[in-house]
Formats: sequence, structure tokens, C-alpha cells
Amino acid sequence: MKTYTAQDADLALVRGRKIAVIGYGNQGAAHALNLRDSGVTDVAIGARPGASADRARAAGFAVAENAQAVRNADVVVLGAPDEKLPGIYARDIEPHMKQGAALLFIHGFALHYGFIAPRADLDVILVAPAGPGSSLRANYTRGEGYIGLFAVHRDASGQAKRIALAYGAAIGVGAGMIETDFREETETDLFGEQAVLCGGSAELARAAFETLVEAGYAPELAYFECLHQLKLLVDLMHTRGIAGMYQAISNTAEYGAYRTGPRIVDAHVREEMKRVLADVQSGRFARDWMDESADGGAGMAKLRAKAAAHPIETVGERLRAMMPWLSKRE
Repeated sequence: MKTYTAQDADLALVRGRKIAVIGYGNQGAAHALNLRDSGVTDVAIGARPGASADRARAAGFAVAENAQAVRNADVVVLGAPDEKLPGIYARDIEPHMKQGAALLFIHGFALHYGFIAPRADLDVILVAPAGPGSSLRANYTRGEGYIGLFAVHRDASGQAKRIALAYGAAIGVGAGMIETDFREETETDLFGEQAVLCGGSAELARAAFETLVEAGYAPELAYFECLHQLKLLVDLMHTRGIAGMYQAISNTAEYGAYRTGPRIVDAHVREEMKRVLADVQSGRFARDWMDESADGGAGMAKLRAKAAAHPIETVGERLRAMMPWLSKRE
């Protein structure tokens, strides 16, 4: 895959344009703030009245209803949640975007699965930081770089790739912008979230906690050994890689990892991962999620309540209250 840096970008391509960011959540806020700090003087926020609109105004941005925000924009950034984007695009954006503008996605979900079909006159691009907006913003304010992905789905103007690179550099991912496509970005992102980052790791921690508690061990010790210390190891993997993490732990822990890891993530788990990936690739997961959202999210609410009621949460809340430094780090 080809990778670009800020040196390959011409920031003048975005500094001289009107940019409308739809949504002022975790990603939208970071993009808007970084754009402004990079010299993009005309940044507007599209948001409904409420907390996010109030935060955007407090940060000094012009805030308007989505349709008004995009009316004269050269670049429209879709920062609203995936499940909301199809309705927002059809109602507020497509009828009001000017001819020849650029439609910029932060995540390829809505386009890849066909929930949005952009107008033929629009450049259609993607710029996706490889992490949450809070980290993107923090790195930017510290003067550090960040990594991101970019893709061009349609180049109607002949400038789409240059605009994507300029936008990426302006929001702070100029340390490395990896060229991909909407399909690959979307499917790998969803699979990683479900199999490891949000689904697999959380379920593994809960299952290990339950195993120790059911065997008679103190819940507090189970929490420390199966969840609290996970951050320490993930931080080592994040900065050194898996092999580097092994070098930083005891020989006993390393030997146990080699022996036991394959017993936990065995052939059955690998086959299940393939089925998870197949659901992502076929669009089954996307359709299920959009149906759930359209139905009002009752099923999601039950899942949230069940997760929040797990004993690991009660124990963890009590123990974290003894560690005020954790909230400072957050």
C-alpha cells in the first residue's frame, strides 16, 4: 500500500475553501478544531440544537442547521453516526450541496453498504484517522503526528486525491496517510472492532473474571488480573509490538502466554472469526445494525443494560474510586 505524508500535501487546497463539518461529536470536533488551527478559516458546523451545537458555539464555530451549513461549502465532512448518515444525506445534504463540491467520509460504512449513493457531480473521498478523535486532537495539540487512511471513490473534479491529502494533513494525520479504498477500510474496521478491540477483548476479560470468581477467588483480585492490568500489556504492544511486549514481561508470563494463548484462541475461535468476517463482507452485520437503529434501538438498550449489570463493573467501579489518577489520565 502506498503511504503519503504532509510533505505530499498542499494545504492551500483546504485553507482557501469553505468546509462544513456535519456533527460535532468525538471525530467532528477534533476535525473542526484541527482544521482551524491549521489555518482553515472558514469552518462551519452543521448540528441540530442541543449539547453538541452548544459545544461548537462555545469553541467559536459558526453553527447552523445541516442544510444551511452545506449550502455554499466546498467540502462537506460527514461526522455524524453511521446509522444517522443516510437520512441526513437524503434530507439535508444532497438537495443543498453545490455542484462540484467534495463529499468527505470519516468512515466508509454508509457508502460501502449502499445506504448513501452520492450525486454524480461530487468528489467522493474518505479520510479516516486511525484512532478516536480525542487522540487525534491530543496529538495535534502536542505537535505530534498521527496516522490515517484515505481513499478516493470518485474523482469528478480531477482534484479529489489532492483534496484528500490536504485535508488529512490539515487535521493532523500527515505522519502517514495510507491509501486504501472504501471497502477495505470499512470491512477491516468493523472486523477489528468486533473480533478484538471492542467485542473480543471485553468478552475475554468478562469470561476470565467469571472463571476466577466461580472458582472461589476474590472478585477484586480477578478484576486486577483480568482487566486492570490489561492496559499495561496493551500499552507495551502498542509501543513495542507483541514481540516487544514479551521482552518486557517475566519469563514465566511469556512461557505461559506461548502455552496457553493457542488454547484460548483455538481452531474453533478462528473459524468463528471467519464467520464474523463473512457477516461483515456480505453486509449482513450492516443490515442488522441499520434495522436495529430504525426500530428505535430497543435491542441495543437491553445489551447495554446487561453489560453494565455485570459484576465486573461493580467491582471495577469500587476499585477505580481508589485510583483517582485514572480519571486524570482520561
